[in-house]
Amino acid sequence: MPAHIRHVALLTSGSDGPGLNACIRAVVRAAIHEQSWTVSGVVRGFGGLMRGELTPLDSRSVSHIIEKGGTILGVSPSAEFGTPETVREALRNLNEAAVDALVVIGGDGSQAGAQALSAAGFPVVGVPVNNENDVCGSDEAIGADTALNTALDALDRIKDTASS
Repeated sequence: MPAHIRHVALLTSGSDGPGLNACIRAVVRAAIHEQSWTVSGVVRGFGGLMRGELTPLDSRSVSHIIEKGGTILGVSPSAEFGTPETVREALRNLNEAAVDALVVIGGDGSQAGAQALSAAGFPVVGVPVNNENDVCGSDEAIGADTALNTALDALDRIKDTASS
């Protein structure tokens, strides 16, 4: 990230998965405590970004969210994101909110949206989240380990039941 960053926004996009809130919390706390940045959350993913729906986030707003499922920011379908018009609208909203960089937390489609913004010259960091662990360019996506262990736990229980 460039040295001139003072305000970072983050969004979650795509399907729900384990670890989204933990990732939000980690980004917010690191941005505030390690970098002294201001942080905003984009409500309802890329759809919210196109509508300029940003909300301030601080240490208190992300306290006690790890144990909650889903994402405190929400997601919404936005398959149309990535066209020149939608990217321009998102950039306009980011500039109006004085956001210097964006963190995109999500799977393949989310990272495609992140790439579209990056290609337009906006600083973006993509955090892969995907139960299937198939986000191109990542070794392990957030949520993959939890999905695998949940499936293995279910299989162990079935095996125990079957053996009784």
